[in-house]
Amino acid sequence: MSNLSSSIKSIQDIMRQDSGVDGDAQRLSQLTWLLFLKVFDALEEELEFTQDNYQSPIPTGMRWRDWAADGEGITGEALIDFVDNQLIPTLASLPGSIEHNPRAYVLRSVFDDTYNYMKSGHLLRQVINKLAVIDFNRQAERHQFNDLYEKLLKDLQAAGNAGEFYTPRAVTQFMTDIINPQLGEVVMDPATGTGGFLVCAIEHLRLQAQTPEQQALLQTAVRGVEKKPLPHSLCVTNLMLHGIEVPSQIKNDNTLSRPLRDYTKADQVDIILTNPPFGGTEEPGIEDGFPADLRSRETADLFMILIMKLLKDGGRAAVVLPDGFLFGEGSKSRIKEKLLTECNLHTIVRLPNGVFNPYTGIKTNILFFTKGQPTQEVWYYEHPYPVGVKNYNKTKPIHIKEFDAEKAWWGSAADGYASREQTEQAWKVSIDQLRAANWNLDQKNPHVGEQVSHDPDELLAQYQQLQADAQALRNELQAMLAQSLAGGAHVADAAALKN
Repeated sequence: MSNLSSSIKSIQDIMRQDSGVDGDAQRLSQLTWLLFLKVFDALEEELEFTQDNYQSPIPTGMRWRDWAADGEGITGEALIDFVDNQLIPTLASLPGSIEHNPRAYVLRSVFDDTYNYMKSGHLLRQVINKLAVIDFNRQAERHQFNDLYEKLLKDLQAAGNAGEFYTPRAVTQFMTDIINPQLGEVVMDPATGTGGFLVCAIEHLRLQAQTPEQQALLQTAVRGVEKKPLPHSLCVTNLMLHGIEVPSQIKNDNTLSRPLRDYTKADQVDIILTNPPFGGTEEPGIEDGFPADLRSRETADLFMILIMKLLKDGGRAAVVLPDGFLFGEGSKSRIKEKLLTECNLHTIVRLPNGVFNPYTGIKTNILFFTKGQPTQEVWYYEHPYPVGVKNYNKTKPIHIKEFDAEKAWWGSAADGYASREQTEQAWKVSIDQLRAANWNLDQKNPHVGEQVSHDPDELLAQYQQLQADAQALRNELQAMLAQSLAGGAHVADAAALKN
């Protein structure tokens, strides 16, 4: 691992010398498409060994082994010319549909928005030679790279708003363990990012795949959509590293841009695991594809509507959402009413501050629900900090073992979670209480005293409510004053007439 890590670090150092590469995002983008081609070539070598007459979708001269593997091969201006004017344009325009040539489809989807930032062919050759020594056909090295790959994903925080790309592994693992996907079910993430949830699902399902038929079933077990090119490319590479030979089911698209009415039963899945982007808004017109009474510009709201549509009856979901969704009103209240009347929102795990540090300090929750039956009661579980920890940060992240208490308490859906007991961390709220609260899901832990929130979304909402209350009071006072003045004027007029 240390040698692999030092190789990647030296590659990044080489890229920093190139005048065309500006910042961590461009370095990661450059590294991603090179890694993708290297991994793709390694997988093709395996297929050539296991399949008779395997045909690569990449034209002769364009495969990694043809132009990159030779350390003394093409370099300088000739290399830049080849990459810019032959390699990338060719791969971005490969013919083939997802049905008839899925490998070509995957290549084209990755390279459609790919750009070579490096201007020095000599430095690019150095980068390629560093990558060439990594043997992805060695299982041990592939597993080592998976760990390093996660580190690269975390490094995205230096690339501006990249925090939306990464969910802590402990959170994705816990959500997957609780949802417990079974081989034969389809798992989807409609805001895929770099594929963390899908990778967890694949590893969970792989333990169930013992026969060749089951292994084949695993290859089609996940779906995803990611609208940004960089995380989409990272996701495809990530899935290939985790044994998905042709990740053609990972689309580079905006899930929300398709009108809700256009989704059919063929689009529905058994399981959704996701952390949709929150705190942002969609471009004008996107919300027009949603029912008028539920429309919202906020991304997380629209994803919740879509998730309910995409789940089959009996389908299960685990979704990360901010506190703002829980207590929000207006269209949020109507979305929550729909959720509670069409799905069984059986559990909300309330995460403490800092779980998503250093990406965001917003307090978050995990909503677990099953489609098809209305909610009768919602259980809440307040996840505590471990002993001695006051906040999570980059050096002290949340760990999967911290969720052991939740797992022991969880119980079974088969008996309606009858074994659950109320504790200092766990309590339940009836549907009648939630209806009376206008579907406010921000129900505080009754076992602790008054809590002061430092959530910026909640504080802003409280501030806006105070402003609205103050304006209403001003309006009422103005009306009373106007009425009083009008009454005084009538008295004066009457006195004048009498005189």
